[in-house]
Parts: sequence; C-alpha cells; structure tokens
Amino acid sequence: MNHNEANAFPEGFLWGGATAANQCEGGWDVDGKGVSCPEMCTNGTRTQPKRITRELDPNALYPTHTAIDFYHHYKEDIALFAEMGFRCYRFSINWTRIYPTGFESEPNEKGLEFYDKVIDECRRYGIEPLITLSHYELPFAICQKLNGWAGRETIDLFVKYAETVFRRYKGKVKYWLTFNEINCGMLPIGNYMSLGILQPGTTDIDHQVDVPQDRFQGMHHQFVASAMAVKLAHEIDPNYRVGCMIAYMLAYPYTCNPADIELAREYNTVTNYYCSDVQVRGEYPYYAQRVWKENGVTLDIRPEDLKILKEGTVDFYTHSYYSSRCVGVEDAQEQTDGNLGRGLKNPYLKATEWGWQLDPTGLRVILNEVYGRYHIPIMVVENGIGVRDELTPEGTVVDDYRIAYLKDHIIAMQQALEDGVDLVGYTAWGCIDLISNSTGEMAKRYGFIYVDRHDDGSGTYRRIKKKSFYYYKKVIASNGADLENDVTIPKE
Repeated sequence: MNHNEANAFPEGFLWGGATAANQCEGGWDVDGKGVSCPEMCTNGTRTQPKRITRELDPNALYPTHTAIDFYHHYKEDIALFAEMGFRCYRFSINWTRIYPTGFESEPNEKGLEFYDKVIDECRRYGIEPLITLSHYELPFAICQKLNGWAGRETIDLFVKYAETVFRRYKGKVKYWLTFNEINCGMLPIGNYMSLGILQPGTTDIDHQVDVPQDRFQGMHHQFVASAMAVKLAHEIDPNYRVGCMIAYMLAYPYTCNPADIELAREYNTVTNYYCSDVQVRGEYPYYAQRVWKENGVTLDIRPEDLKILKEGTVDFYTHSYYSSRCVGVEDAQEQTDGNLGRGLKNPYLKATEWGWQLDPTGLRVILNEVYGRYHIPIMVVENGIGVRDELTPEGTVVDDYRIAYLKDHIIAMQQALEDGVDLVGYTAWGCIDLISNSTGEMAKRYGFIYVDRHDDGSGTYRRIKKKSFYYYKKVIASNGADLENDVTIPKE
C-alpha cells in the first residue's frame, strides 16, 4: 500500500510538539521561582560535559537561566504552534515555580498564574495541553537536603505539588504525565538528571559517582509517588488521564551470535520495560529480583507501597524515541551516541553530527512491542533530530534533513497503525529550538521554529519559521495523508 493513498491516522489524532520548562522557559529567578537542579548545570558540548556546580560559579554560563525565554514569549510561541495546526502541546510545569524549594506549605501564586496563562492560551486555539509534572526539574533544595529521590520524604513533597496543580487546572487540562523518561534512573546519568541524587565527588553530568542502592531506591520512591499522583488525579477529576513516559532506547543485537541476541533481549527488557512494567501493570516484573541482585541492591519496599503501586496504574503509555543502537559481546566495535547513552554503531544506519543514528523503522518496532505488551493507548511524545541549522541569506532555514526525518517517522507510525497499534498522538520534540538536555547547547537544534539564541549567550530571541514549519503544518492539515516535500517558504 502506498503510504500516501491510505491515511491511517485516526480522526482526532493529537498532532503537536513538546518542550520542557528547564530547556525553554528561562526566567529562572523571577516571580518567586526557586532554583531547580538543571539550573546548577553549566553549558557543555559533545566532547565537554555539563558541569554540576553546588554553588553558582560567577564565571560560568548557565544556559537554562535564560534558555529561549518562553516565559516572556509564550503568547507568540503558542500562536506559532497554532499556526502549524497543533492539536496538542506537551510542556512541563517547573516545580520550583509552584514550590520554590519544595518544602513550602503554601504554593507560589505567581507561578500558578503563569501556567494558568499558558493553558488558557493553548485552549484559546483549541490546543490540548499535555502536562508533564516532573521533567528533570526537581527543586535543588530537595537535592541538597534529602539527596533527591533517594530520600523517602520526597514522595510527599511531590504529591503535595501534584495535588496543587491537579486542583488548580481542573476542567482545563485532560492529559498528564508523571515523570519524564523515568527509566533514565536505570543509568548512572540519571542520578542527578532524573533523581536529583548528587553524590560526593560528582563534578559533571557524564561522570557521576554512582551508588546503585540510592538510584534504585530513588526510582522506587518515584514509582510510589507516580502511583499516588495517578490515584489522586482520578479522585480530583474522573476525566483526568495520566500516563507514564519512557525513554525508549531500542537495542539490536550486533550479530546473529546467540550471545548478542540474548544481550539485546536483556538490555531492552531491563532498560526499557523495568519502569513501565511497574507503572502499567502495578507491580515489579518477574525479572526485578535478578536486576537488584546484579546491582547489589536491597530495596526498602513497604507493604503499603505494593498496594499503592497496584491502585495507581497509568491510563496510557508515552515514550521518547530518537535513535537506536546495537549491543554485542565483542566490545572492539565502534561506539556511537544516542539519547541518554552510547551503543555500538549500526553499519546499516546513517548518523547525525552528534552520533545519533537515524532509524525510523525502529519506531514501528517499538510501537508494536509496547502495544503487544500492554494493550493501552500510546503516544509518541518526543521524536526529532538535533542538528546545526544555518540561516540562509534570506534569513530562513531550509531544513530538508528535518523534513526527511519527520516524514520517515510518520510513515513508521502509519505502518504501526495499520499493524493495529492504538496510537493516539505525536508531539515532535523541541518543536521550537531550545537548550539541549544532554549537552546544554543551543547549536544542536530540533525546532520547526529557529530562535536567535546562541551558545555564548548572545542573540535577540527572534523567532523564525523554518521550512519544516510549513511542512509540518501541511502534514497536520492533511491528518498525515500528505507527506510530499513540495512546500515552499512564503515571502513574509
């Protein structure tokens, strides 16, 4: 079947884009906002990791402090999303706007008002908000006082925050996600990034002192907090739908050596399903004991925790997907980068300058795997290509490489829908240029909208539509039926 002849996307499919507060908002210290963990990270590059500073370094650049200043440009940005035809906008609430340290008993009204305005602006254009409660934005005070999620008290602080926003935005929001890429905690990089755990001796994001006991206990606390939030959401508003969010790091066996095949099976199961098995099925999976044993951990799991996990299962599943990797027992092979980690280079795939391999087929593989496992609705809530974009003399960006990436991944989603997968939404990552989470760079751009902001902190914050802006607009208008790259950039 020609992918253009039969539009496989269902009526009401949620087309849109995704951002995270710490990567786009800026305004890091205005209107009563407190300091969050990412705001203690300096800028980095592919070869120079972001430093984690315990005190602010007056000589360092902290890109998240200003980011692309969505805080003061949200009206303009949401208007641009509406012009593209977005039906859904995934964004996160910055916990420290609501509770500056996390420990306050009363929320910061100015912070609540800001998200009121963002949500109202979305609704004005008929855009469905999809809100992530915690997108790598833990209050830094919780990191300092409780060692982040390693401390059990963090559960109640999170639930207090979740209840505040669930009540505040009742009737205006339907879709929520608890933790962004919660399985980031399966990897050492997740200590600070996802769990707010900062061990003595850790100096940068790529070389963290790792205590698996704290990391796995921290994830357990997140599972309990997520389940409590789901339960609470349903009590506050029966119309609320709450999902999990997984960084899907697809791994293929490097060869047909049975040892490679087993390694890939184990990698995919543990890295990609350990967390969602708990959140979707409400209990630890059969292989959890082995994972704990191999990591030398003994978890403090209380009887009431097990009851909460059972009662707080999610309504739908969401994931990020950027690229795939290979794993194999022969480690002499060439390595390559990807979202949250490295793997062996796949000789059949091309890669970006940052080493992320392009594999649209992998998306179809994942969607089938996940739906076959859980049989609940799925959304792809992050997918995109980070590259250097150059402005043309006419002052625009001709990003045919981004259009090709988008088209190939949309075809993969069409195929998955034809396979019978219940796919309900797609929010392209970094629909507007923002700060890269892994390196803190502006140069690695994902957006359909170019932002005049650069790694040295310079720029006017001007927004410029790229060619992909017009392409995605056409795709949404046709509900995914028209994927031909025959768009031209209008003279404005």
